[in-house]
Amino acid sequence: MANNSQSNKYLIFLELLFYAALPYVIWKFGREPFGDYAAMLLSTVPGIIYTVYRFAKDRQFNVTGLFILGSMLIGTAVDLLSGSAEQMIWNNVYLGLFYTLLYVILFIVKQPFSLYIAVDFAYLQGHARKESKALFFQKGIFRWFQLIQVVFIIRGLVMAGITVFLLRKYGIDSYGDMLIYKRVASWVFSGILMGMFFYINVVVQNYMNRLHENNLQKRQEPEIVAE
Repeated sequence: MANNSQSNKYLIFLELLFYAALPYVIWKFGREPFGDYAAMLLSTVPGIIYTVYRFAKDRQFNVTGLFILGSMLIGTAVDLLSGSAEQMIWNNVYLGLFYTLLYVILFIVKQPFSLYIAVDFAYLQGHARKESKALFFQKGIFRWFQLIQVVFIIRGLVMAGITVFLLRKYGIDSYGDMLIYKRVASWVFSGILMGMFFYINVVVQNYMNRLHENNLQKRQEPEIVAE
């Protein structure tokens, strides 16, 4: 337990360093020599490097990993094609809302992205994807993945809302604050999502226990009749 706690603190430190601290420093001290747009582009480099490193280290060649890598590549392309610092921020807002729309569509068609994240995680624990997917689509379990999908949607709207509010009120100068506020908001939502994913383990275990008890009762019923 202590090792896991220490590992989590280390990961949080790395996220803070590569997604907030280094980008903030690059933005703060790079604006004058390089200009707003170039400094903003450079500030995304630490996050890209860390994402690629985590992707390669964890070998996440699955739905979750490919989505993360694909999102990073699309985000980088959007940043490079934006042409100005302010347009880059707005384009990222539009891109974030596009992903949020995808989450809404997946929620409506009852194919929550959160469920496929859980399938990937179960596979890393040694469980077959097909069996995990069938289990997670069971009525008592599936609704929790839909609930997590709702949190994904809310997170996307909140992130866009923070960006738009700061940009409209303080302009391009608020970019450094965006990095900090959005990272803190990301941690809050990550904590909520992690707690929900952990709770689903309890729901799944209870479901399996009930299934096991029902199977035992069915095996015992013929024996009672025979007596």
